[in-house]
Amino acid sequence: MRLLLMGPPGAGKGTQAAVIAERLAVPAISTGDIFRANVAQRTALGTAAQAYMDAGEYVPDEITNAMVADRLCEGDCADGFLLDGYPRTPQQVAELDTILDRSGVALDAAVLLEADSDELVTRLLARSEEQGRADDTESVIRRRLEVYAAETGPLADSYAERDLLAAVDGLGPVDEVTERILAALTSISAQRTATSAP
Repeated sequence: MRLLLMGPPGAGKGTQAAVIAERLAVPAISTGDIFRANVAQRTALGTAAQAYMDAGEYVPDEITNAMVADRLCEGDCADGFLLDGYPRTPQQVAELDTILDRSGVALDAAVLLEADSDELVTRLLARSEEQGRADDTESVIRRRLEVYAAETGPLADSYAERDLLAAVDGLGPVDEVTERILAALTSISAQRTATSAP
């Protein structure tokens, strides 16, 4: 299964990505991991990305897209993958479609973890306190959530129009959220089978 996981900061994407990927026996791929691997291995893309990061600038889409394309061509992705943190923009959605088209495959589902903003703020404030991140104030966290909503809203709409979106309540015990995600994926798969049946 080829899927991506979206959700606001604090919704538990990283946790669920690891659990779901293990259950589906596919690699969990986060853009953060891809960046770190390329920088550590001093690849041409990693060196280019490092120059932007050192200057405190965003890494351009073309570098991020190229890193993701390289990663999805690796052997462990042949039977599927779970993307966490990509795509983040409509342009990256189009690029992911192109990457998959070149391989003759398509995305199976986009899972959107939903959560109440106030609950996320409480969760993120607690996390920042545990990690000693004094810069993560309530106003900063709320701004991050606003930016996420503005950037990711169009992506969710795009995947919903293609009948690929599974919106799942991201609050609750980890195993309960995992079961909700798996049930949503089963439902999307069943709908697609019914639609494609002669």
